[in-house]
Amino acid sequence: MADIKGKNVLITGGAGFIGSHLADLLLERGAGKVVIVDNYFLGKPENNRFAQENFENFKIYRDDARDFGTMQAIVAGESIEVVFNLATIALNYSFFNPYTAYKVNVDIAETLLRLLKDGAYQTLIHSSSSEAYGTARYSPMDEAHPLNPTTPYAAGKAAADLMILSFYQVYGLDISILRPFNNYGPRQNDLALAAIIPLTARRILNGEAPILEGTGLQTRDFIFVKDTARAFLTTYEREAARGEIINVGSGREISMKDLVGAIARYFDYSGPIDYRPARPADVQRLCASAELAKTLIGFEPEYDFERGLKETLDWYKEKYL
Repeated sequence: MADIKGKNVLITGGAGFIGSHLADLLLERGAGKVVIVDNYFLGKPENNRFAQENFENFKIYRDDARDFGTMQAIVAGESIEVVFNLATIALNYSFFNPYTAYKVNVDIAETLLRLLKDGAYQTLIHSSSSEAYGTARYSPMDEAHPLNPTTPYAAGKAAADLMILSFYQVYGLDISILRPFNNYGPRQNDLALAAIIPLTARRILNGEAPILEGTGLQTRDFIFVKDTARAFLTTYEREAARGEIINVGSGREISMKDLVGAIARYFDYSGPIDYRPARPADVQRLCASAELAKTLIGFEPEYDFERGLKETLDWYKEKYL
């Protein structure tokens, strides 16, 4: 079993939503050094406040993880042993700049694979996305579910996964892939390109009507961000996970309509809902089978949705009020 204690770790996208929580966890678990690389497209300096204020072995590079020379210099200069790749661009960016939404995922994966193959570091733990599956053909969706990405973002995620797996097969590199379903929790971006929970919270707190796109009957499987961070760490620790793609989800699906209703009840909001046209190529149903995560890495969520949603909305209420 691998041990994160004393290891020098790099997190791409480490100022982002999931990456900042992972940085906190790795520091608390005794990593020798935690280095983040983030271009601050959606990441925020305040997301790393806890790490900066409490740990001297935390370092930030404001750079682009796609650039090979930059990453080569950082990995060598910081003596990095383990890389967690969480850098990406939000799914909604597909509707503004589809080419970059696709290519950023592939380019970062290529850079990290080149460095790993060259022996610059030892282990890559890569973050995929449930969007690579597209709408569920059966439910719950296990790791054998066909890939059917319906947006450029999702296609980039699927392509990066296939490239990474091919390098595992051909070169035997030390690689694992996690496929998180819909993350939520404190620090999630609530401004441009925001996901439904932070967007709904912000709109209600600002006196605006919540938005539902399409019928609102689309379902998602929500996983609390602290659980996801723990899954990344556990995947590194369990070497049986090498060469595997592992779902990270709760096994429970919630419709967007019910979700908005739960947020409205939390804020005692009884006003109208702003129904808008369906989003292009929107996935209609997502629900994870989490059996492989349980059997292979011993992972089960600690947060149920009700507890996680309350902690999340408490955080947004404190931010805005």
